Amino acid sequence: MLNTDIAPAVVLAMLAGAALGYVLGRRRLPAPAGPAQTGDPGPAAAGETGSAVDAPREPGHASPECQYREQYRQMVESVNSVIFRLDEAGQLVFLNAAWKRLSGYDVAQSLGRPLIDFLHPDDRETAHQRFEAMAHGTDRECSCQLRLRTRTGEIRWTELTGRTVCDDEGCGLTGTIDDISARKVAELTLRNLNQELESRVRMRTAELEASNRELEAFSYSVSHDLRAPLRAIDGFARILEDDLGERLDAGARSHLERIRKACERMADLIDALIKLATLTRQPLRRETFDLSELALPIIDELRAEEPSRAVEVEITQGLIVNADKVLMHAMLENLLRNAWKFTARAPLARIVFGAVREGGRVIFCVEDNGVGFDMAYAGQLFRPFQRLHKATDFPGTGIGLATVQRIVQRHEGSIWVDSRPDGGTRFRFTLGH
Repeated sequence: MLNTDIAPAVVLAMLAGAALGYVLGRRRLPAPAGPAQTGDPGPAAAGETGSAVDAPREPGHASPECQYREQYRQMVESVNSVIFRLDEAGQLVFLNAAWKRLSGYDVAQSLGRPLIDFLHPDDRETAHQRFEAMAHGTDRECSCQLRLRTRTGEIRWTELTGRTVCDDEGCGLTGTIDDISARKVAELTLRNLNQELESRVRMRTAELEASNRELEAFSYSVSHDLRAPLRAIDGFARILEDDLGERLDAGARSHLERIRKACERMADLIDALIKLATLTRQPLRRETFDLSELALPIIDELRAEEPSRAVEVEITQGLIVNADKVLMHAMLENLLRNAWKFTARAPLARIVFGAVREGGRVIFCVEDNGVGFDMAYAGQLFRPFQRLHKATDFPGTGIGLATVQRIVQRHEGSIWVDSRPDGGTRFRFTLGH
């Protein structure tokens, strides 16, 4: 029974070794039953080499031994792989017809020469070491990829598989050589394509990171530079209001009040932009902690700001994550404040923070029963300064949800929303590992 752990090429080499033994006459077939044999060997089969004794046969009839040899010879010559045998010195003592198709050299001219003479110079030392290891019994089998140089100078990739075979004539290496040039070219082409793709990805990633850094630096710089003229506008409006005092009519006083409120709102927007740029630029410091413990003090702070409101809050305990604690606090504060703000008109406001496991991942959820919005405008929700409600109804800068999305993306997660008008809103997000 064949050992199924042996590679198919090695099995072929074993069978080839047995076949070559018969073809070369190095193994004798059992004598057929019948009359006693004479001492004179019959003529060798046409085209054979070796020393096997032919059994007596009738004129015009080949002996069973010759028939077997012819069958083995036809089998060996019909194989597409090169079947070879080396002696202890590494010289070729047998080659089938596939050798000429592969190398372009005649079989007769190649026999007696070392196999490594036909290999690429850079591969000869490797082949010599492998053949030496098998000759000294260190290895019994070998399988390696070698480059063969044909008669016309073409380089072909080949896969050599062989094993040590010993018989009455001594020990040698018997095996097969297969042309794998097409496969090797495909592998090298794929490798080059992968390397080129990886290089392009690295280049594009570097360009994108540089652009983001420049954009964030620009945003940060502009936000700081805007503070000076904004303080000047607010300051001059205050001076006018103080200096003119009672001389201001109602219309002028209203204009000055609107100027100062616009300055205040602009200052809030600048602070939000600076905070957004700071959050996205700072390095990510992951640690393991309970996300629920971050949510509780945020709710306590919201209750302290509006003690008159009665809001039912449900927070699932034990939501353990591995993330940046500072960024997670900023994200939860924006989501919970958003829910707190948009439930202001609900008769019985309710806010829920929890998580569920779906398909091997944990999905966190912040849900409220507030005013909600039309999902047709959901694409604008995470863009800076995009608002789905009037500032007079629900104040804010329009930066909070953009900040939330940036933080989730930095943690290799995703965030999405479900809502309907007067039907509440549910934000769900995941965090990468």
